[in-house]
Amino acid sequence: MVANPKDKINLKNPWHFLATGFGSGLSPIIPGTMGTVAAIPLYLLMAQLPFTVYLLITAVAALIGITICQKTSDDMGVHDHGSIVWDEFVGFWITMAIAPVVSWQWVLAGFVLFRFFDMVKPWPISWLDKHVHGGLGIMVDDILAGFMAMIALWGLGHWIGW
Repeated sequence: MVANPKDKINLKNPWHFLATGFGSGLSPIIPGTMGTVAAIPLYLLMAQLPFTVYLLITAVAALIGITICQKTSDDMGVHDHGSIVWDEFVGFWITMAIAPVVSWQWVLAGFVLFRFFDMVKPWPISWLDKHVHGGLGIMVDDILAGFMAMIALWGLGHWIGW
């Protein structure tokens, strides 16, 4: 019988705890979406910080995320297992970096746009997803999805006049 890669996750291991988005990625249904939902409370806290600090935290989370995701992926024996959602955290935080105010409308719009780009993976996200491996590969497609969603969020906000 083939072992379930999730059985190799130990939430007492800090790499696993972070990679699974504090356990949110272990959801039996739509783990990436659950990971993005779990990123919202941290976004709401981070949004209260000066913009440069927000960007610094997001950049550090992206860089450390390469190691977080690589170590967890190695431990699971599976590249980019669905339960690894730290990349969704970072992608969502990138998306929300341009939100002018913290409101449920911006959070909902950013959430939907990020999930769209992360799931549909238009080019060049799809190319990166297939050709870049390891921790960087796990992170880079969601980072790009975050930037694409950020641009779409800016366009939506500009068009609606929020």
